[in-house]
Amino acid sequence: MKLVTSATMRQIDHEAIDGREIPSEKLMESAGRGIAECILHDLITKPSSAKVNVFCGKGNNGGDGYVVARYLHKAGADVSVYFLGPIDKLSEDARLNFDRAAGLGLDLNEIASAENLPENLESDIIVDAVFGTGFAGAPRGLSADMIAYVNRQDALVASVDLPSGLNADTGEFEGEVVEADYSYPLALPKFGLFVTPGRELAGNVEVVPIGIPDDVVESFPLKCDLITEDLVSDLLPLRRPDGHKGDFGRLLVIAGSTGMTGAAAMAGESALRSGCGLCRVACPATTQPVLAGKLTEVMTHPLPDVAKKGVLALRGIGEIRKLASENNALVIGPGIGQHHETQELIRRLVSNLQRPAIIDADGLNALAGHLDIVKGCPSPLVLTPHPGEFQRLTETAVPDNIEKRIDVAIEFASQHDLVLILKGSPTLVAGPDGFCFLNPTGNNGMATGGSGDVLSGIIGSFLAQGMRPIDAAVTGVYVHGLAGDFAAEELTPRAMIAGDMIDCLPQVFEMFE
Repeated sequence: MKLVTSATMRQIDHEAIDGREIPSEKLMESAGRGIAECILHDLITKPSSAKVNVFCGKGNNGGDGYVVARYLHKAGADVSVYFLGPIDKLSEDARLNFDRAAGLGLDLNEIASAENLPENLESDIIVDAVFGTGFAGAPRGLSADMIAYVNRQDALVASVDLPSGLNADTGEFEGEVVEADYSYPLALPKFGLFVTPGRELAGNVEVVPIGIPDDVVESFPLKCDLITEDLVSDLLPLRRPDGHKGDFGRLLVIAGSTGMTGAAAMAGESALRSGCGLCRVACPATTQPVLAGKLTEVMTHPLPDVAKKGVLALRGIGEIRKLASENNALVIGPGIGQHHETQELIRRLVSNLQRPAIIDADGLNALAGHLDIVKGCPSPLVLTPHPGEFQRLTETAVPDNIEKRIDVAIEFASQHDLVLILKGSPTLVAGPDGFCFLNPTGNNGMATGGSGDVLSGIIGSFLAQGMRPIDAAVTGVYVHGLAGDFAAEELTPRAMIAGDMIDCLPQVFEMFE
C-alpha cells in the first residue's frame, strides 16, 4: 500500500475527479460511508445505545464528517453534529452533505463562538472532522478552540483522514492537535501518521478506500510502501506438512565475544522461534562453553580465538567458510566485538561470501571505510544499521525528515546493490531496485539492548528458509515490531527486555496461521 504526501494526494484526487471524471461528491460519499462502517466495527457494539458527536470544519474534511454522521444515524446511533460556520462558507461538497444531514433531521449545531460548545457533553465517541490532509500550520480561533475541546472530553476519538492539526507529511504540529484513538486515512496512508509525534497522536490506523482506481494511483511515481499484515501474510513461506528440519533451512550465526554471549544467544533463539529448522552459532572457543550453557536447541561451534581473549581470530576464516557452505544463510556480527583481527576476518569473509547474509552490529563497524567490499560481495546482503552505524558506514548523517531519509536509504541500497534496513522510528527497508518500505509496528520499549540481535535472528531465519532478501527484511521488521507490541501490551514498554520479544513470537505467528 503506497504512502503519499499531501501534495501527491491532491494530485491523485485531481486525476480521479478531472481526469477520470469521478464526481467528488461520490468520493466523499464513499469516504464517509467507509469511515462509518469502520467505527461501527471498531468502536460500537450496540449502535442504539451509542452517543456520537461529530465535529466538522468548513472544508471537505467536514463534508466527510456529515456523511459519517448520516450513516451512523441510519445505523441507529444517537448523533449530534457541531460545525464551524457560517453555512454559506462551507465547501460545495460539504454544503451538499450538510443539507442531506439536515434533511434527515440530524441534530446540527453551529459553533459561532467558544461559548456555543456544550458545557457538559454526553459522548461515547467523538468523530474529528475539522481538518484533513491539506492542513498546514497552526489551528487558529474557533478551530483551535474546537480541537482543545475535543481533547478535554472523556470519549473515544476517531479522526477522519488524520488528527486535526497534524501535518500529513512530517507528523509534526503547531498549536492544538487532536489526540485520536483511531485514525482513518482516506484512499492512501500519509507519512505523518507513522512518524513521531504523529504516530502517537494517530492511535490505531486503518486505511479507508474511497473508490479511486488502482491504475490512477499507479500512474504516480510513488517510491514507498507501507508494510501491512496482508503483505506479510503473503510473503511468509508455507511449511510443507511432511517437511523435515532440513526443509526449513539451516542458519549459521557468527557472533559473540567475551561479555557478549547474550547477543549470540538471542540471535540463535529468535532464529529458531521464526521457523528455521536448524541453527548453529559459531563463536570464539573461549566463550563456547558459556554459550552452550545458555542454549538448548541451538547448536554451538567453537572457533579459533585470539590468545584465549574470547574474540574471533583471523586464522579461523577457512573453518567459517566450510561451515557457511553447509548452511543456507548467515548472520554476521551480533556481539562479535571490534578486535582488529575479528574486523579483518569479517571483511575477508564478506568479500567472498557464497551465501546470503545479514550483517549487524560490529559486523557493520568492520565495513566502515570498506564499502567497496560490500559492493563487490558475490552474494545478497542485508545490512541493518541504526542511524549511528549508518553514519559510520557512509559518513552521512541520517536526516530527520522522513522523505529525505527515504531518499538516503534508497540511494545507498541502489548504489551498493543490497537490502538496507535503516532502523528508527519508523524503520525503513530499501531494496536495490530503488523502492522502499516503511514499517508501522514497534514501540519505544524495543529501545533496549539485544533488540537488534533478535531482529537479525528473525531475518536470518527467513533467509535460511529461502525468502528473497527484500522479502525476508520486510517480513522480519514487521514481525519483530509486532512481537514488541505484544510484549509492550503485556509488560509495558518501560519493563520490556529483548527476550520478551522472542517470547512473543509465537503470538505473532499465530496470527498468520
